[in-house]
Amino acid sequence: MSVPSHLLPFWNEFLLATGAVDQGRYYDVCLFGDSEQLADELADLVLRGVKRATAGSLWSYEDQGIRIPRPGDLSIVTAWSGRPLCIIETQAVDIVPYNEVTAEFAAVEGEGDGSLAYWRENHQRYFERECERAGRRFDERMLLACEQFKVIYQSRQRAA
Repeated sequence: MSVPSHLLPFWNEFLLATGAVDQGRYYDVCLFGDSEQLADELADLVLRGVKRATAGSLWSYEDQGIRIPRPGDLSIVTAWSGRPLCIIETQAVDIVPYNEVTAEFAAVEGEGDGSLAYWRENHQRYFERECERAGRRFDERMLLACEQFKVIYQSRQRAA
């Protein structure tokens, strides 16, 4: 994949600040959530170091024609507006059925109170919306790519 042209200045800022990086490590643009409020709240959790994981349905990756992330991949996290906020590096990815996501993963994902109960309730609603848009049905056995990541770069102009 190549960095979208509107994000190249941010990517180049990252390269200058950190030194040479293998361009092949660029993976994707990461926008968490499916609404402006949710996306911006989740991005803020990432920037504060609270949210260090995310889960996406396997079929969603397939429908978009992209591979699941792999350790070492770099993604640009944006606000809903498309403004770049940070770069994350994938640390680990596990393929897990929705109903087998662990309390430990829910805590690392860092949303709400960090509990598995909160994770299940809110992620089921999210995946139900995602399934409905794609003409699918939510299934508790649906496979998820459970990705853990770390922030490796934040723009100095974050508040802009």
